[in-house]
Amino acid sequence: MPDLLIELLSEEIPARMQGFAAEELKKNMLTFLADQGLSEIAATAFSTPRRLTLFMTGLPEKSHDITEERKGPRVDAPQRAIDGFLRSLDLELHQLHVKRDGNVDKYFASIKTPGRISTQIIAEALEKTIRTFPWPKSMRWGVSPLRWVRPLKGILCIFVKDAEHQVIDLQLDGIRSGSCTTGHRFMAPDYFSVKDFEDYKRKLRKAFVILDHRERSDIILNDANNLAFAHGLDLINDDALLEEVSGLVEWPVTLLGEVNNAFFDLPTEVLRASMKEHQKFFSLKNSKTKKIERFITVANIETADNGATILEGNQRVLYARLSDAKFFWENDLRLIQKDGLDTWLEKLKNVTFHNKLGSQADKVSRISALTKKLVSPLACDGEAAVKGANICKSDLASEMVYEFPELQGVMGRYYAVSSGYSESVAKVCEEHYGPKGPNDPVPTALTSVAVALADKLDTLLGFWIIDEKPTSSKDPFALRRAALGVIRIILENDLELDLVELLNDHLEDLSIYGNEPDAVSELMKFIRDRFKIYLRDKNIRYDVVDACLEVGKTGNLNLIWKRINALTNLLNSDEAEDFLQGFKRANNILAKAEQKDGVEYSFGADLKYMEVDPEKELFTALTKQHSIVKKAVSDEDFQKAILAISDLRKPIDNFFDCVQVNSDNVVVKRNRLNLLGQIRTTCNLVADLSKIEGQAG
Repeated sequence: MPDLLIELLSEEIPARMQGFAAEELKKNMLTFLADQGLSEIAATAFSTPRRLTLFMTGLPEKSHDITEERKGPRVDAPQRAIDGFLRSLDLELHQLHVKRDGNVDKYFASIKTPGRISTQIIAEALEKTIRTFPWPKSMRWGVSPLRWVRPLKGILCIFVKDAEHQVIDLQLDGIRSGSCTTGHRFMAPDYFSVKDFEDYKRKLRKAFVILDHRERSDIILNDANNLAFAHGLDLINDDALLEEVSGLVEWPVTLLGEVNNAFFDLPTEVLRASMKEHQKFFSLKNSKTKKIERFITVANIETADNGATILEGNQRVLYARLSDAKFFWENDLRLIQKDGLDTWLEKLKNVTFHNKLGSQADKVSRISALTKKLVSPLACDGEAAVKGANICKSDLASEMVYEFPELQGVMGRYYAVSSGYSESVAKVCEEHYGPKGPNDPVPTALTSVAVALADKLDTLLGFWIIDEKPTSSKDPFALRRAALGVIRIILENDLELDLVELLNDHLEDLSIYGNEPDAVSELMKFIRDRFKIYLRDKNIRYDVVDACLEVGKTGNLNLIWKRINALTNLLNSDEAEDFLQGFKRANNILAKAEQKDGVEYSFGADLKYMEVDPEKELFTALTKQHSIVKKAVSDEDFQKAILAISDLRKPIDNFFDCVQVNSDNVVVKRNRLNLLGQIRTTCNLVADLSKIEGQAG
């Protein structure tokens, strides 16, 4: 079957957009083609700094005929309605057929759309894809209305069949598709034609372009490790930096540079940050001295002097950057050794946190107050935690952090130690910011945990008080990240905290900034929503989450997490389906009876109104298991509670096999409904099982 090769050549695409763009190109083309009857196509996407490439195999030469069935009016509908349906489809009455739809007969029409030549469909799909491409940021150039991440330079689009290729004709705002592309901007700028994908890859490589992002990454990593090993150094792995650098070059050339020994006494984090954030250098560390002595830079060109000029320029830039860092570092140390951290804490009064939430000094005061409230439930070192809270933002006033904002917290730890604080207090300055992202480690030292929670909860509640909540995709104050941080800290440290109680207690400290009466309840809804997303990413069933969230309305996320784990274990067991069917049968009978009678059958059954053994046995089992479940829930042993509930399976099954709920005796019937109510009440101690959908397991 024919193949399809597409290349969109442009000016440099930002490295962090390339992977997203390649996948979007693939997804959108597959979607558009499938909509037109071209499906079951294999596709692979590639990206380089200057091009997005899509290779498709298994394309038919023509799309399938599409038959679509349109539902019309009822057969006994007014003639005007039937005539209107016929006119809309340009059909006659005899061209319709009648089918049963629910309880009535309706007219249906079969609309056949003949298949089209694939090349026509591809041209339309590619134009639509380009014009609607979801770049996070895009631009226009010249007089063209077309928007792209950077000016679009060329479109390669060929349809390959039996070793013959055909250019799919497409003209887009002055850009005409063809079978030509160009290689490396400097080493092979001439255009050349290609006839298929293998020819394309081969000629690109000859023209100093490696198409596959992963291959470029592997080359960089392998060469960097070899250079490090040859000089007795260790490469500090950085997957994020590797991913970014691989997106900056089409022809990676690794070069080894030196760090001037005048900067060896700078903190390791300073050297790494300077090289990574500003120059995109990889750091090489001496395993014995633990000092960063050299760096790896990746050029996008081969030079006659083997990169000597490039290295000279890079080292000159790095020297200037590190000279600034050394000056600020030494100046900061002189200042705090003279005056301590108090001088910086005083400066925080003039640093705005938010115009409606006061200064950074006000923020620190609130963090300290909330930390004190966390000391007891966390059973941490209160003195160390409060000391850490009082100085956690002090480095924001330092010259180092002003120049290198990415080092906030890290420098705070160094400065705290230099000021005479213990290591545990100093670590609070660094660790209270964590986790910064979904993959970052959470703080585990309880002093750091207390301050990290206080910082994030104060931020969240503060912005809810002043009604500055995230909207749609916009979240300028990273409140979603803060909420996720709270969730991860609590769960990964197995903390028993009632967030509702804690937030209500903290309201008083924020009352001067606003008076939003529903701030806590609305914030908890937000945190619960983030909690659901967090669990979804862990492949936890959404119905299980809903079932556990609805029980107790607790602010203790860890308790909810334990309920979820216990219920998940039940649903994964062999007897889960039978038990759920029994519960749902009882619940459905109850729901219908309660709706009909206008009462809730939750009064409990009475043994004296029971006529047969199976209902007496169920009553006995429920009485016994209810107390076990209640005690287990109170002890937070949800696994034991779930096991106790699952033991009800046999008496419930036996009850429904032998007992008719709708007895002619009204008293007996109501007693049996109350017995079913006991099943619901007992199960709801752990989770609302009515929320569980579909097949168990």
